[in-house]
Amino acid sequence: MFIGEFHHTLDDKGRLAIPVKFRADLAQGAVVTRGLDRSLFLYTKEAWDKLASKIAALPFSQADTRAFARLMLAGAMDVEVDKSGRVTVPEYLREYAGLSKDVVVTGLYDRLEVWDETAWKEYSAKTEGSSNEIAERLGTVI
Repeated sequence: MFIGEFHHTLDDKGRLAIPVKFRADLAQGAVVTRGLDRSLFLYTKEAWDKLASKIAALPFSQADTRAFARLMLAGAMDVEVDKSGRVTVPEYLREYAGLSKDVVVTGLYDRLEVWDETAWKEYSAKTEGSSNEIAERLGTVI
């Protein structure tokens, strides 16, 4: 399970250090893809296989479903954690998420999200400002 918020930097080659507590979970490889809200999603191979199967089973006759499948599946790339605990984020994904040198890695149960630090701060501030309203709408979950 992935939880927490970690501040890291991308090096000149687009390599991102994975938080130490998550490295063992990603040792068998991982998949990085376009996420939502201009973030990247990083999954274990096992979690990715489950998600990809669900996406592939959606009705492709619906335009929204095709668009979502293209976003998630066509943008995906296998990545390996190197000996220094880093993954290389492909350039097209760095561009998609607007990643600069400073990034935030967040743990969200079955995936990690990678955000540009400035974008994360803006998103967090907006979300935290409306957290009571969100909690009320999700009242049965909490």
